[in-house]
Amino acid sequence: MPRILLAPMEGLADNLLRGVLTKIGGYDWGICEFVRVSGSVLPVKTYERICPELLNGGKTEAGTPMRVQLLGSDPHFMAENARRLASLQPAGIDINFGCPAPTVFRHRGGSALLGEPELLHQIVAAVRAVVPAEIPFTAKMRLGIDSDALAVDCAQAIEAGGVDELIVHGRTKVDGYRPPARWEQIDRVRAAVRIPIIANGEVWTVEDFRNCQQVSGCEDIMLGRGVIADPLLPRQVRGEATGGWAEVAPGVADYWLGVRRKVVPEHAGGRVKQWLALLRRTYPEAEVLYQTLRPIKMAEDIDTALLSAGILKKRPEPL
Repeated sequence: MPRILLAPMEGLADNLLRGVLTKIGGYDWGICEFVRVSGSVLPVKTYERICPELLNGGKTEAGTPMRVQLLGSDPHFMAENARRLASLQPAGIDINFGCPAPTVFRHRGGSALLGEPELLHQIVAAVRAVVPAEIPFTAKMRLGIDSDALAVDCAQAIEAGGVDELIVHGRTKVDGYRPPARWEQIDRVRAAVRIPIIANGEVWTVEDFRNCQQVSGCEDIMLGRGVIADPLLPRQVRGEATGGWAEVAPGVADYWLGVRRKVVPEHAGGRVKQWLALLRRTYPEAEVLYQTLRPIKMAEDIDTALLSAGILKKRPEPL
């Protein structure tokens, strides 16, 4: 059985949604949103804020290990932050060499480093030197900035730095999230290194999952927006019986209750609408609910709408 991993999704899969998705189940492990490293060693509270799973033995409430991802370009500070992070006993440490966000790119982070294989090696080697062998150490990269010409060079530099495994998203920075993901280029990278490669990108269905495995040559797959659109996908891949919208709807309720506790009311609605906007790709019921909530601004009115729709069983406690 392949390993199925939950991708880090900045601004989308926070700890609340990670908790809901892993409760629905089917994951071996996942990676949280990135921790941005610049010219300092971050306080423990920063790591715990971005990855509250650190306060639960590095796992979600459902027991899924959640690794912590670092993003930065300075080998020294990346290493010193990894040293501090390692002291918190995370389920694993990952390095982000793939984020395509313009702000991150302008500040020489994420995918911006894919034009500098030697710097990738320096960062990975510096972090490897301080991460104990018992803590899994991975990296996640894209194929390049505006072409895949350096994809193999980057992967080999990361491998030489000492990661245990490498996750490859089959797009460049310029590609963003536009289809298709070039799984055949992941296969080219896989053939050029000795460490295990995990494929990522544009897997929305069980058929996509199987095709990605075949074309990329990778047994293990990391799932991103595909599981936001269909939280049951990991279990479907495993051949398990699933309950459709009736099984997903309680997760929507749990997520909204968490958002109401965490987010100020004027911003809460946007969070659940963002998830429903992807869920409606799979579930007609989510489309109906999205259209119901779309014009509603006030969190209290969303409470009422979710109660009327039968999603909530009782009105949530206010923030």
